[in-house]
Amino acid sequence: MKVMSASSDDSVQAAGDPDRADSSRLIVTIDGPAGTGKSSVARMVATRLSLTVLDTGAMYRAAALLTIRLSIDPKDGAEIAAAIGVHHIEMDFDVEPANVLLDGRDLGDEIRGSEVESIVSVVAAHPEVRTRLVAVQREIASLHSRLVTEGRDQGSVVFPDADARFFLTASSGVRAKRRVDQLRAMGRDVDPDAVLHGIEARDRIDTGRADGPLIQPDGAVEIETDSLTLDEVVDRIVEIVEATRDSGGGS
Repeated sequence: MKVMSASSDDSVQAAGDPDRADSSRLIVTIDGPAGTGKSSVARMVATRLSLTVLDTGAMYRAAALLTIRLSIDPKDGAEIAAAIGVHHIEMDFDVEPANVLLDGRDLGDEIRGSEVESIVSVVAAHPEVRTRLVAVQREIASLHSRLVTEGRDQGSVVFPDADARFFLTASSGVRAKRRVDQLRAMGRDVDPDAVLHGIEARDRIDTGRADGPLIQPDGAVEIETDSLTLDEVVDRIVEIVEATRDSGGGS
């Protein structure tokens, strides 16, 4: 099943059978700054709780890659939003984990490159871009009622009524080291200082933007990950979600 970006008239195009959505809704949001392990945590939580994963960061990275390919000024939100309406950004849930597609093509590691990294927060800060992609994220949730979704505004803007909401944190130094290790594992030669400066700059943009800024949602459980292993973070989230589900209440 694929759900694609809103067209130029802001309608959302969807393919798939809504009846596939589980009647017992469970929406879990995981927000936090870059490098806190949101994607890895979300995948592991999804496996433990039999949920579908939505990587919203990949959607914004796809928009940044589209901006680069079309030589659009990253500061021109209106033109980027118009391009998204023509060059569809989709989530393909027929594979595991779900892939982000651009015009039907899997982008692979291209969206993790340094060029995308350098502009993604600028692109994502535009209200026009966020309006389009938030609409797609909500449409996905209407088709997949059992979902773990991660990003920067999932619990605060996109799904404020989620059943459980979490906010991961870590120092910028620890996050930069994780990113360097990840890139080197992919065979890339990286400058640790440049990665650290990039993360700190991205934090400033993400927290300072007017539309959907990075904030800890009211009622979200904060988990500081500096001294925790990935498994420990996942265990804590799963424990809280299961307790919330057993009690029949939200976060």
